[in-house]
Amino acid sequence: MNPFSEFSGNGFFYAQFQKYQYNQQFKIAEWLSASKKQYILIVSSENFTETPSFIFTAYRNCILKTFFTIFAQQNLAMHYNRILLKLSGEALMGNRQYGIDPDRLKEYAEEIKEITALGVQVAIVIGGGNIFRGVAGASKGMDRVQGDHMGMLATVINGLALQGALEDEDIPTRLQSAIKINEVAEPFIRRKAIRHLEKGRVVIFGGGTGNPYFTTDSAAVLRAIEIQADVILKGTRVDGIYTSDPEKDTSATKFDFITFEDVLKKGLKVMDTTAFTLSQENELPIIVFDMNTKGNLMKVVSGETIGTKVNL
Repeated sequence: MNPFSEFSGNGFFYAQFQKYQYNQQFKIAEWLSASKKQYILIVSSENFTETPSFIFTAYRNCILKTFFTIFAQQNLAMHYNRILLKLSGEALMGNRQYGIDPDRLKEYAEEIKEITALGVQVAIVIGGGNIFRGVAGASKGMDRVQGDHMGMLATVINGLALQGALEDEDIPTRLQSAIKINEVAEPFIRRKAIRHLEKGRVVIFGGGTGNPYFTTDSAAVLRAIEIQADVILKGTRVDGIYTSDPEKDTSATKFDFITFEDVLKKGLKVMDTTAFTLSQENELPIIVFDMNTKGNLMKVVSGETIGTKVNL
């Protein structure tokens, strides 16, 4: 009997062995199929006496001495391979009025874990509005440059919090900062960030762009272009882009798809103009969706029509 027959029609190919991890009852092999899609193969057994390569020859030899179960998670359905997830600082507040809600952090970490388990490479940019906004400080007489620097530090604080939540879920994570804080974060180095992603680590970009007068939306678009992300996913508390603010106008209607040009013509607020124009010039699509609805992140990455997609 072919123990792999259950998956033979679903792109479950025998291909290059990448690496494995062994502990008495589990062998985990990560490998690439002929179509360059990543899979995770988990084999559970009480007694394996053969090498990991035995996993891939079992269907021919059929001499397994013990019972095993195979679970396969495939990313054939994953529409995007590398994403930049943009989260607002306010999103981390949960139901609080200020600061960081640990429960909300845990929810986000669990959502991110689901897609990284399927081989999706995830980079994240977080705002700092739950702690401090430079624009708000400037409106009350504070020097704008100083205020923006305080806001950059707020994004690093949020990045550290999210990094802790992700690592609690056993997700390897790196925090890179646009401003040098070597004791708590790596400096942003493009090649190093890409290498982290290729190794399956989540990369959080803190410190905005490192320059005042630029928002974290601009930082998100800039980093997405630099790491060659397939898409920017903007997680918000609304489920897409509407003709007007749905929280104020009950007659507002939602767009499933809209072009960059139409967004500008209609005066719709998606990102600040600098960030939006940069995304348009580099033909980088943006998807605005409700991050607080469980399962939405997986649906978006899988290519389902969730939220609103902005494209050329």
